[in-house]
Amino acid sequence: MSAATNGVNGKGKLLEVNDLKMHFPITKGIVFQRQVGAIKAVDGVSFDLYSGETLGLVGESGCGKSTTGRAILQLYRPTDGQVVFEGKDLVQTKGEELRRMRRRMQMIFQDPYASLNPRMTVGSIVGEPLDVHGIGSSRKERQERVQELLKIVGLNPYFVNRYPHEFSGGQRQRIGVARALAVNPSFIVADEPISALDVSIQAQVINLMEDLQEELGLTYLFIAHDLSVVRHISDRIAVMYLGKIVELADRDELYRNPMHPYTQALLSAVPIPDPKIENQRKRIILEGDVPSPANPPKGCNFCTRCPRVMDICREQEPTFKDYGDGHYAACFLHE
Repeated sequence: MSAATNGVNGKGKLLEVNDLKMHFPITKGIVFQRQVGAIKAVDGVSFDLYSGETLGLVGESGCGKSTTGRAILQLYRPTDGQVVFEGKDLVQTKGEELRRMRRRMQMIFQDPYASLNPRMTVGSIVGEPLDVHGIGSSRKERQERVQELLKIVGLNPYFVNRYPHEFSGGQRQRIGVARALAVNPSFIVADEPISALDVSIQAQVINLMEDLQEELGLTYLFIAHDLSVVRHISDRIAVMYLGKIVELADRDELYRNPMHPYTQALLSAVPIPDPKIENQRKRIILEGDVPSPANPPKGCNFCTRCPRVMDICREQEPTFKDYGDGHYAACFLHE
């Protein structure tokens, strides 16, 4: 059963993720390899996403955020679970049908330096999705579309013959955004799209994404670890820890009333630009290291670091359930 709310602005459900799992096998042996375990990068993630909404997905490095995004887009084929996009389960979809569905969903990658082919011109990079999906009746029409896309993201349309190394980091990320928009998607996974950029450029890219969402009716899964940025751009926020979502709520509700101890610890680390409030706040310092996803702890995944751990936390896994107004949490403290 997925976590659902009433949607954003009354719009319908676009994506439904049910008990999504992405386990990477651990093998032993050189000639005759046998599986001796699995890295549980994503282990039972469920949520819904509504048309025109931005869902922020936050958590520490290595918690499975990016893997979740890639598994939803089927860049990784999930181990188990459902990804229902526009009424169709992508996990069960293959071949040409999956290729057609991929026109409706795209990805903006984290590193604008590594995600663009240095041997291709900007025109070729942005125009490649048009060629792959057979969009445009002629080469001239595709060239005009590429120039239009560059203009939409705030770049000079006459830059089509330049190469990625001739652009700054912010400009490269705009090229990545243009490439994602080329096939007119309805859903975009933004995998930490501003983390590799200068702070002064981050706001420009965020504003661009918000403008494009309004103009084109886009739906975002916005993956990040900067909670202040996530609060600015997201309608709802999901907090992830060691392959599982531990809390999901409206952005203002989450910041006002965090229910899970991990969420409380994350929010205590976000600086507030008011010296009086900042001096009165108590910082929650988590002890120990994040357990290995190859060998997660018994019971609640967070029990080894939780400052409010109870005996039941070490024995049973808490249920991810609604505590009112679409505020979901997986914690025995509230049962």
